[in-house]
Amino acid sequence: METQKRKIKIAVVILNWNGKEWLQKFLPTLVEYSNDATVFLADNGSDDNSLFLIKKEFPSVRIIENNENLGFAGGYNKALTHIHAKYYVLVNSDLEVAPAWLSPIISLMDGDKNIAACQPKIMDYNNRERFEYAGASGGYIDNLGYPFCRGRIFDHLEEDKGQYNDLKEVFWATGACLFLRSDAFWGVGGFDASFFAHQEEIDLCWRMKNNGFKIMVEPKSIVYHVGGGTLNSGSTLKTYLNFRNNLYMLFKNLPAYYLFFIIPIRLFLDGIAAITFLSKKKGISHLLSVMKAHFSFYFAIPKLIAKRHKITQKNKLVGKMEKSILVRNKLKGINIFSDL
Repeated sequence: METQKRKIKIAVVILNWNGKEWLQKFLPTLVEYSNDATVFLADNGSDDNSLFLIKKEFPSVRIIENNENLGFAGGYNKALTHIHAKYYVLVNSDLEVAPAWLSPIISLMDGDKNIAACQPKIMDYNNRERFEYAGASGGYIDNLGYPFCRGRIFDHLEEDKGQYNDLKEVFWATGACLFLRSDAFWGVGGFDASFFAHQEEIDLCWRMKNNGFKIMVEPKSIVYHVGGGTLNSGSTLKTYLNFRNNLYMLFKNLPAYYLFFIIPIRLFLDGIAAITFLSKKKGISHLLSVMKAHFSFYFAIPKLIAKRHKITQKNKLVGKMEKSILVRNKLKGINIFSDL
């Protein structure tokens, strides 16, 4: 596969794995509303004739073939090595874009070279007045490593009444629609491919913030996300990846004086969460997924130590709450971001 030679300004890149139905539904408007960009499809070894569809119906879309399913992290890492652009815009295949979705964020990033990543406001495609789980209006993290958003705390999604329409520096931007400054992306080594999928964008943003960059949300840009297009909430693989990757991320990025008491607390809380699966419909298979995640973490510690040594861990980063969202939500009943 030849690497694209001429540098372009904006590359919109869709990572696809057997997402033919989503591409048929959402690619027409994405192509129509991305006149200022070059659209790429990075395929992770699909066997559902996705590439035939693209070649036949969307000839302007450039195709990059990975030949195997490398997940979100590895798939994008490999594909982006073939794209020479100032900005990467990573887009899930189950995402509908609005007419002016690119310009507000590109203008913002053009005006501030210290912005490494940015996201639009993410709305629920099926309930368009509510925020969508994967990002809402910008991502935050608490002192124990639990991610949450303006508009979403755990599984509670707020109705959008314009309460989070302000431009804001946040802790992380969602991988569902992620604008990246390519130099900053490669400057921190890209995504951590060992994550495969889930929370790799939070880890990436954390490493960028440790390097002094800003992560932003620009709600003037709006997109609509279906969510769960690849792995739905009932997937045991999704449970495994979320629990494992959160531990990976914490071990790599926490300052040393937090690391040695945060990790044991999280392991304990994960155990409680696993037990609660037994009282829900998820059952024992998800409990076993949490156990598997913990053992994977233990075996990965030598490699995680090596990765820690390449990162300058910092404290008091914008978007990191120094209190527990778990306590505020589960014990105090707070499920609205503005009430925090």
